[in-house]
Amino acid sequence: MNLKEKIVVQLPYSMKKGDKVRTETLRMLKAQILEFEKKGADQKLTEADELAILNISVKKRKEAIELYEKGNRQELAEQEKAELKIIFEFMPPQLSESDATEIIKKIISELGATDDKDFPKVISKAMPELKGKIDGKVVTTIIKNLLSGAK
Repeated sequence: MNLKEKIVVQLPYSMKKGDKVRTETLRMLKAQILEFEKKGADQKLTEADELAILNISVKKRKEAIELYEKGNRQELAEQEKAELKIIFEFMPPQLSESDATEIIKKIISELGATDDKDFPKVISKAMPELKGKIDGKVVTTIIKNLLSGAK
């Protein structure tokens, strides 16, 4: 079952329960999918496209949470956190930082990367494998730490 089908199935249940946050989050995801589908003529929604839509939504929520917390708007930050939790239900299982570190160490060794100059090679190989499974900022930090520690 693809993302759109999952949302279409879950939307009526959240409406019947009166779960406003879940209903609005599902509607937002459905709207993003429809927007994507209308953008390209006869463009089929692939798993990579679904993941991209979810990643954009996650990124927006994380940025909003950060801004609301800086602005001391805790009630709005909590709403964004609730939406983020719902979006994560549709994401692939998330990797722990230690699991991601092991994958990145393997990539570094395969590429023979030795210092910070090799960062572009490592990140371009690591991101396709880790995309959607862990935050890109975490991946960047892990790579930088491993490459600077490899000296």
